[in-house]
Amino acid sequence: MGPTVDLVADLGEGFGAYSMGDDAALLEVVSSANIACGFHAGDPDIMNATVAECVRRGVSIGAHPSFPDLRGFGRRAMDLTADEVRNDILYQFGALSAFAAYHGTGVAHIAPHGRLGNLVATRADYAEAVADAAARINPDLIVLAQDGELADAAAARRLPVGIVGIADRAYEADGTLVPRSRPGAVIHDPSAIVHRTIRMVCEGLIETVAGTDLPIVADTVLLHGDTPGAVQLARQVRAELERAGVTIAPLAQVLAAKVKAA
Repeated sequence: MGPTVDLVADLGEGFGAYSMGDDAALLEVVSSANIACGFHAGDPDIMNATVAECVRRGVSIGAHPSFPDLRGFGRRAMDLTADEVRNDILYQFGALSAFAAYHGTGVAHIAPHGRLGNLVATRADYAEAVADAAARINPDLIVLAQDGELADAAAARRLPVGIVGIADRAYEADGTLVPRSRPGAVIHDPSAIVHRTIRMVCEGLIETVAGTDLPIVADTVLLHGDTPGAVQLARQVRAELERAGVTIAPLAQVLAAKVKAA
């Protein structure tokens, strides 16, 4: 039997009359969704509609909190204290949880967005703040993260951890993502992205910018939906994974299968 992996996309990232990506098409491909909670994108109407559509399609819901940086789409660093980061996480998670409850479901995971998502992999104080918030909210809440400080902080609190692999982003030799400000940080070649995804899921390896192979755990693969051709690429990634014998399932099922196999 082949591996099992979750496919997740960042959804609900429009604002008002502005849209970002084709959420409806991506929901035909993914098994989980990271939903913007209003700080980098999203508003009450978009959050409500996105949650409702996830429920209708059986897609697992995750919170995608960020720095309060609507203008910069959450991709800029902000000089916040760890307490401010924790409180911002609680505020955003609470908003999404209300919409989930209204539609008869809950929030299954949390996945920090953008620059916050990068920093919690390397800044222990931010990682502790996010993990503390998650543990107090729900001891069964899955923390979706890259390998690093947040994954370690969540595991120390006995929270379930899902490691995310990002096939269209370049990796440094230490496992961190190449900053978007550097050339080559985002990979655009569809064949390269598909190849990297298959290696990541089936072999547990990804090539770094140094040309070396980095061991990587991928409980979930992030599919970006805000680039040209993203939906077609997402469909191709899913088709090639299934052709390779990989089962696609929501993150909670992936982690349960890991525990059973251990």
